[in-house]
Amino acid sequence: MSERLDRIDARIVAELANEGRQSNKELAAKIDLAPSSCLERVRRLRATGVLRGFHADVDPEALGIGIQAMVAIRLHQHSAELARGFLDYARTLPEVLWAAHLAGENDYLLQVGVHDVAHLRDFTLDRLTARDEVAHVETALIFEQARRWEPPDYSGR
Repeated sequence: MSERLDRIDARIVAELANEGRQSNKELAAKIDLAPSSCLERVRRLRATGVLRGFHADVDPEALGIGIQAMVAIRLHQHSAELARGFLDYARTLPEVLWAAHLAGENDYLLQVGVHDVAHLRDFTLDRLTARDEVAHVETALIFEQARRWEPPDYSGR
């Protein structure tokens, strides 16, 4: 989106980032806007790609995930073909919760969720270091996560 968000749109985005399941009526009341105007703004924010979707915040332990880790991956060679291929591969792995292609020393950062330390070891050895294009893997355990959401104010005011 090339246009800046105005203050009202920025407040809508912040409210929905904190609680995406609230009704339009609840959202409009928080923003102090008529429900019809609020709905039209939300539709526009979705149509222009500012709001890309609404997601559930799932408790990892409820899914049997006992350990999460950030795994930095360095490839032997950084080519477009290898980079796309590795990211496509990472997307197929059920343990990968999130993946980022990076600039800098490492090529990828993966957030993974596994049952236990043995699962993390096996995942790293069998799924990552066994790949020909992978030169280096570094793992850091996640002790705790904090989600920051109030998005920055990009309204320009």
